[in-house]
Amino acid sequence: MQLNRSAFAFGIALLLCSFAFAQAPQMLKRTISKTDKFDFGAGGTVVISGAPVGTIVVTGSTKNEIEISAEIQIEAATAEDLDRIASVTTFLTEESTGRVGIMTIGTHNKLGDKKLWKKFPKKLLGLPFRIDYTISVPRYCDLQIDGGKGDLTVSGVDGPIKISSVESNAKLSLVGGGLSATFGIGDVEITMPDRSWRGNAVEAQLATGTMSVHLPSNLSAELDATILKTGKIENSFTTFKPRTRTVPFTDKSVIAKAGGGGVAMKFTVGDGTLKLLPIGKPN
Repeated sequence: MQLNRSAFAFGIALLLCSFAFAQAPQMLKRTISKTDKFDFGAGGTVVISGAPVGTIVVTGSTKNEIEISAEIQIEAATAEDLDRIASVTTFLTEESTGRVGIMTIGTHNKLGDKKLWKKFPKKLLGLPFRIDYTISVPRYCDLQIDGGKGDLTVSGVDGPIKISSVESNAKLSLVGGGLSATFGIGDVEITMPDRSWRGNAVEAQLATGTMSVHLPSNLSAELDATILKTGKIENSFTTFKPRTRTVPFTDKSVIAKAGGGGVAMKFTVGDGTLKLLPIGKPN
């Protein structure tokens, strides 16, 4: 008798779940591609404001131009809703002498044409979207990136780089110029050139995750590596020397003079692992 009751209850629960699933709206999805290309001289500043979710790939080029390719993914319950979301989800460029801004617009910030936002359905404001960017910029430029959640790759840019990212698996292949980067969660891989650094200060911070820093064997720098909370530093260099003899290296702190010293380099992880690796050594 007890078994029959249990089977009956299970059957009712299964029926209710099936009914709820059947009642749930099936989301439609749409992918939109958008590109842009225009002249932009070397030495200027490029500012990229990414989407809340989406990848960003930036590559330095010998051409004096900026080329943008964006893949926009949206979803909604009806084709009409997709059309409404598509009308307000895109990117804009703000161009002036020596400076270009590439700005994501969408339901997260309600920027763009104000006419499109009049009587915009509130039910659509919380629907997810993503934009994946591939952007080519002049090799010699200042680069600023504000990213949300998504992979980030930067290579071939010879100039100051400033990055802020909420959550990312990031790969930064530096050339010169300098770096100031802050990441929330993720795995961050930074590779310096295989020669002495000829740029300004380098500073990278990661709240939670793993940071792998690939450095040349002939590096000359004043290097600070720090774990703020939990985790450890894995230092593969035997040539680093403590800047102060009374402050030895630990698994939480490496305050070192590399080579003849020089430019300041600071790498900080809150919770996680910080790896100092020679170029070419796998993570």
